[in-house]
Amino acid sequence: MSALEKRLHLNKLPPRPPPGVGGKGKMKMPVHKRRDYTPISWEEYFDHMEDVQINNDTFRVYMRGSDGPVLLFLHGGGFCGLTWAVLTRSLTRLVNCQCVAIDLRGHGDTKTEDEEDLSADRMAQDVGDVVHALYGDKSPPIMLIGHSMGGAIAVHAAKDHRVPGLIGLGVIDVVEGTALEALTSMQSFLRGRPQAFDKLETAIEWCVRTGQIRNHESARISMAGQLKIRNHEHTAADEFAEELVSSPHTTASPTVGASATITEEDEEGGGKSTEETAKNTEFKEPSSAPTPKYVWRIDLSKTEKYWEGWFRGLSQHFLSCDVPKLLMLAGVDRLDKDLTVGQMQGKFQMQVLPQCGHAVHEDAPDKVAEVLATFMIRHRAATPTVNFKPSFPAC
Repeated sequence: MSALEKRLHLNKLPPRPPPGVGGKGKMKMPVHKRRDYTPISWEEYFDHMEDVQINNDTFRVYMRGSDGPVLLFLHGGGFCGLTWAVLTRSLTRLVNCQCVAIDLRGHGDTKTEDEEDLSADRMAQDVGDVVHALYGDKSPPIMLIGHSMGGAIAVHAAKDHRVPGLIGLGVIDVVEGTALEALTSMQSFLRGRPQAFDKLETAIEWCVRTGQIRNHESARISMAGQLKIRNHEHTAADEFAEELVSSPHTTASPTVGASATITEEDEEGGGKSTEETAKNTEFKEPSSAPTPKYVWRIDLSKTEKYWEGWFRGLSQHFLSCDVPKLLMLAGVDRLDKDLTVGQMQGKFQMQVLPQCGHAVHEDAPDKVAEVLATFMIRHRAATPTVNFKPSFPAC
C-alpha cells in the first residue's frame, strides 16, 4: 500500500470513542473521592522545634537544615511559623541552607507576658532577640523573608539593623499603598469569617474551599497553628502533636462538624477555579450547634491600632535597606509609585507569581522556592544542590 493509499485509508477510519467509553459501549463514570482534610504533623517538614526563652517570653521556632546560610521566615498577621512548612521542604532540596520559622508575638505557640503589644518596633526587636538567643555573637549569614505583616516586620528589623549578618531581604505580597488601602475593609473581612470551629478538619476544609489557602497540603499543616482550644493556651497544632505522641497510629475523622456546614463539596479534578468554589461555598453556623472547640489564636480585630504603623513608609524603608532585595507579588497591580520607580532603577528584584492568592508561599511553594534559591545563588549567598540549575532573570 502506497503512502497516499495509507492516508486515504486512515481518513476513512471511524472516529475514536470518547475517553472513558469501554469496549461494550458503557461509559466509565469518574469516581469522586472526598478530600482528606485531616491535619499533618510539622515533623514531616521541619527537622526539629525549639522553644526559645527570652526573659519571661517563650518563642516557638521551627527549623530545617544544618548547614549553609539561614533563611529566617516571618509569617503574616493571623498565620504562624507552620505557614512556611511546605516551602522549606522544597527550598532545602534546591540549595544548601537552613530554614528557621518563628511564631511571632501573639501568634502560634509563642507565649509572651504582653500579648497585646504588636507594634512594628516591638516585633522587630523580638526577631533580633530570637536571633541572638539562637546564635549568640556568632550569627551565620541570614536572609530575612516575611509575608504580609511579617514582610513589614522584616523590613523594620532590617532597616534598624536588628539582625546581625544580614545578607538579603525578601518581602512577599505586601506593598505600602495597597496595604493601607486594604485596611479599610479588613474589619469587614474579619467579621465575615467563621469565629469558631468544632473540628480542626472543618477549619482546614473552610480554609481550602474559600480560597484562603489554595494549596491543600499546606492548609493541612498550617491551619492548626492559627487556632487554639477555647479557654486554653494550647493551639490546635500543639494538641495534635500531643495526640500523635499518645496515639501515633490514630488519625482524626475528617467528618465536617456541627459548628459549620459546607453546602457544596469541591471534588478533586472537578475543574472549578478557586474563585468559583469560593462563590458557591456557603458556610453556616447553626444556632443549635454545641459550643465549638476551636477559636482563632489571635483576635486580629483588636490589633487595628498597629496596622498603619506596620505599613506606613514601608516602600521607602524597603528601598533604603542596603542588602540585596527581593519582592514577590501575586499581581503587578499591587506595585505602588515608589516601588515602581525603584524597580525601574534596579534597586530590587521583583517576581510576579500569578494565579496565587495572598498567601503566595503556601499556594505555590515550589515556585517560590525556585525564586528564592535562584536569588541566593545569583548573589552568591548559597550553593545549589546537585540537581538544581537556576535560571536567572533577564533583568
